[in-house]
Amino acid sequence: MSRVLARRIKMAEEIRRVAGETPSSSSSPSVSQSRWAWPSVLRWIPTSTERIIAAEKRLLSLVKTGYVQEQVNIGSGPPGSKISWFRSTSKEPRFINTVTFDSKESNSPTLVMVHGYGASQGFFYRNFDVLADRFRIVAIDQLGWGGSSRPDFTCKSTEETEEWFIDSLEEWRKAKNLSNFVLLGHSFGGYVAAKYALKHPEHIQHLILVSPVGFTPETDQSSERVTKFRATWKGMIFNHLWESGFTPQKIIRGLGPWGPDLVRRYTSARFGSHSTGDVLSEEESTLFTDYIYHTLAAKASGELCLKYIFSFGAFARKPLLQSASLWKAPTTFIYGYHDWMNYQGAQQAREDMKVPCDIIRVPQAGHFVFIDNPSGFHSAVFHACRRILSPDNNSENLPLPESLLSA
Repeated sequence: MSRVLARRIKMAEEIRRVAGETPSSSSSPSVSQSRWAWPSVLRWIPTSTERIIAAEKRLLSLVKTGYVQEQVNIGSGPPGSKISWFRSTSKEPRFINTVTFDSKESNSPTLVMVHGYGASQGFFYRNFDVLADRFRIVAIDQLGWGGSSRPDFTCKSTEETEEWFIDSLEEWRKAKNLSNFVLLGHSFGGYVAAKYALKHPEHIQHLILVSPVGFTPETDQSSERVTKFRATWKGMIFNHLWESGFTPQKIIRGLGPWGPDLVRRYTSARFGSHSTGDVLSEEESTLFTDYIYHTLAAKASGELCLKYIFSFGAFARKPLLQSASLWKAPTTFIYGYHDWMNYQGAQQAREDMKVPCDIIRVPQAGHFVFIDNPSGFHSAVFHACRRILSPDNNSENLPLPESLLSA
């Protein structure tokens, strides 16, 4: 254990170094800081909400554009809703962690960014500066993730689980007094964004779905492999774990002080590939790893949605494909060229849509296209919003940038 403790202390010193703090800094820590510094290292799961926000602040120090971080009060539950965001006996208000980057241009449109499963708004740190040239950026941690409140997850059905995310997003929108904005969601955040746009289309100028999950039904041909795997003893074990609510985050928590090392290996392996060559610097890797660890290791809440939204194999229980004809918001899909998420689901949906719909593939990028190829991702977003950004310049006919592919 002493070796693990030494690694934890070394990592903490490295984080302080890249954040501009050193043990010999002239600004001495407060008494309260010195009290919790050692116990947090010795804890089995060395994290807390305060440490999530602190790790977020360190990561966002890489962003040059100024921002405001706030905890937006969404109340104790939407009026008339049967969904519980917390223990049913509690009236405690809940909060959505929010960061806002004001645009460098006046009267810019608002872009709301929603992260995916197991992630949080800081995953977009490579994009805030460039996108803030043209948009007012508002990025959130969904309820139950990141630095937002993590109430007990009491949902018992797909319908309740969808309400958990859609209703909390709507209460957040009301609290922020937002309307007529571009809504961007990645992966599971794309599923939430699409469901929200179906329920509240009057607020959405344009919908951008980045590698969204939830379009593929269990009847899809690709599910045959999963069905065969389920019949094996290994498949039965994995399916049982899935239906029991087991999540990858539980592994991180179970490893305790070894968790940060596992996250560090994942970060190095995943974000060192599928990129344009602009791989994470040592500073980025250190800060990003620390941030990811704290968001994953904190109390389980929103992550428990998995089994209610998807069956084993990530097949949607209520596929978005079934609602394509009801789409009311102009939509752009963005996928990485090496994305594990299949863009053909979007092509099927487009056939039934009665609104403008583009599908863009970004070369040299995987599922985290906005990290793998930031410049390609930015070009795709600007092209998606061309009608909004340049309404008087015949933007409708602007060709897709040569660096991108149409599907």
